[in-house]
Amino acid sequence: MQQTADTEQPLRPLSGLQKIAIAFGSVAMGAGMTINFVVVSPLAREAGLTEIQVAGILVLSAAIYALMIPQWGRWADRFGRKRIMVFSLFAMASTNMIFLFALEAALVGVVTGISSFLLLVFVRIFFGLLAPGLQPASMAAMTDATTPLTRAGGLGMLGAAMGLGSILGPAGASVLANFGRLVPLWGSIIVCAIAGLVIAFSLPKSRGNRTSQRATPLRVRDMRIFPHLAFLFAYFVAIGAIQQTLAFLIADRFGLSGKDAVEATGIVFAAMSISLIIVQFGYVQPRKPDPSRILPIGLICVIVGYIAAAQLQSFYALCAAFTVVGVGAALAVPAANALGSLSVERHEQGAAAALLSAAPPTGFIFGPMLGAVLYSIEHRLPLFVSAGMILALLLYRVYGNLRSKRDS
Repeated sequence: MQQTADTEQPLRPLSGLQKIAIAFGSVAMGAGMTINFVVVSPLAREAGLTEIQVAGILVLSAAIYALMIPQWGRWADRFGRKRIMVFSLFAMASTNMIFLFALEAALVGVVTGISSFLLLVFVRIFFGLLAPGLQPASMAAMTDATTPLTRAGGLGMLGAAMGLGSILGPAGASVLANFGRLVPLWGSIIVCAIAGLVIAFSLPKSRGNRTSQRATPLRVRDMRIFPHLAFLFAYFVAIGAIQQTLAFLIADRFGLSGKDAVEATGIVFAAMSISLIIVQFGYVQPRKPDPSRILPIGLICVIVGYIAAAQLQSFYALCAAFTVVGVGAALAVPAANALGSLSVERHEQGAAAALLSAAPPTGFIFGPMLGAVLYSIEHRLPLFVSAGMILALLLYRVYGNLRSKRDS
């Protein structure tokens, strides 16, 4: 069986540079999506929207985005991976540009009140409709370019690229905010357009794939993968609640607004990002530790970081707390994905990775609204509730480890 995997040829091979080009698209998408939590949240509230209205805009967009992923995956099969990836990146850039103009109109008072809310909702809907194609198309392209033996590594590179983008976006926002409160959004727009051009000129001509033999998708209710999918969904609901409300917490706790709020939020995200990068690429990637061992440690770090952020009042303490959260995320997320991948047969790992990749956007449908509602009750409540949710996941994981040892 191992020999068959070693000698199998990829359906559509790609060079190392072409795979990097696809990964660059994932970096751009990750940065473009997460920068909203740093820039859009505080500025939309400055334009007169409530925390729940701001969350509603992003939640509706995330819901449409998640629902459209399967359809864009089918279109990637029909029209070709490259076409869909390029279209999605330029769609992300153009819809973010239109959203930026709408947000600026709300900030200067051209539109006010419920009109500004409805305008931002209307514009953001087009992001959810047009931008989701990159993720299924890039995963399909990477699946085509790998064998069963190398597939987990190839798909893992896309996951790491998305994570790197989610780190660079908020960190870059703190720097670009010095040049203007909306400049970070312009930065993400430019990066998405550049990524679209890179993929357009580096990948081979796009072809449809309607007749190729592809792995049968795993069912959500497949009990080998469902517990891991549910675990990641719950984790990202908790994370989404914090990412949505962190900018509000920083602005309210330290009396900041506008460019200052964006810059301070970016610094906190950067502190989390730096620790995540150091642990991910300095420890997890080279050492490849046992995922069942590092997952509980990562969850403990996230819990400690959230509770510390709720209790400690200084800005430096908040940065330190989210540095600990970054360490935890670097351990927990790859470990949870690895355990999900290892729960199925080798030839099913690509399908498992595709299914597990739906957990973050699905979690972010519910997490931001949960966080906004809790924040409207008490500013620290999202941190405490999310810490409680992560604690429940920790207890579930520890119980599962103990049961596995007992059974073996």
